[in-house]
Amino acid sequence: WELIQKFEKHLKQKKIKIEIDSVRKIKKIGQDFLVLTASRKQFQAKAVIVSSGADPRPLEVPGEKEFIGKGISYCVACDGPLFADKKVAVVGGGDAGFEAAISLSSFAKKIYILETGSQIKADDENQERAKKTGKIETITQIALKKIEGKDFVESVVYQDKSSKELKILKVQGVFVEIGSQPATSFVKGLVEFNEKDEIKVNPFTGETSTAGLFAAGDADDVPYKQIVIACGEGAKAALAVANYLGKL
Repeated sequence: WELIQKFEKHLKQKKIKIEIDSVRKIKKIGQDFLVLTASRKQFQAKAVIVSSGADPRPLEVPGEKEFIGKGISYCVACDGPLFADKKVAVVGGGDAGFEAAISLSSFAKKIYILETGSQIKADDENQERAKKTGKIETITQIALKKIEGKDFVESVVYQDKSSKELKILKVQGVFVEIGSQPATSFVKGLVEFNEKDEIKVNPFTGETSTAGLFAAGDADDVPYKQIVIACGEGAKAALAVANYLGKL
C-alpha cells in the first residue's frame, strides 16, 4: 500500500491523470486500441500496457459470496488484525496457506489449515514454523461444502474424504489461500495466452502477440510473481512502448 501511494504521488508530480475505473474490453481499431470501461468511458491509444495483476482464486462454494467482508477474506495482511482472539480457517495447505496461518497466529487464538489433498504441500521450514506457534492445526483430505452463518461467518462444513462424513468446524473467519488467476479476460481474443490464462509476452520487451499491446506483472507469463519483479517488468514495458511509438 505504501508503495502504491508513492507511485501515485510520482504520477501526480508528472501531471499524469489517473482514472479510477474497471476495464471491460480492449479492442484493436486499425493501428490504435480502444479501451472500454465499466462506466462506459472510452480511451483511444497507440499502445497499451496491461498490468491488471491476478485475482484470488475463489472457493466456489455456497456462502462464499455472501460472507465476503463478513468473515471471508483473501488478504491476511489486510484483515488479520480483525480476528484477534478468534478461531479461523485457512483454506490451502501450500506455502501461501502456511505463511498466512503463521501471520494469523499473532492475532487469532486458533487456526485450522484445511487441505484437500492427503499430504501438506508446504515446505518443511513453514511446517516447522507453524508447529512452533502452538496454535495451528492441519486437517487434510477435506472437500469444502459450504460456509455458514447469520450476519457473519460462524462455521465451515466439509466432507472427510476418507470417511465420507460431513463435519462442521466452528470458526469466525475463513482466509482463502488456494492461488490466483490472472485478470486478463478483457483481452481474450486479442492476444495469445498460456494454459494458465497468463498473457504470453516477449521476456525482453513485454510485447504480446499483438503489436502495440504490452503486458507486465502477474498478468503475464514471466515466472516468479513478486512485487519487485512486477515493478521491473512494468519499467521494461514502458521503455519498450517508448521505443515502439518512436518507430511509428
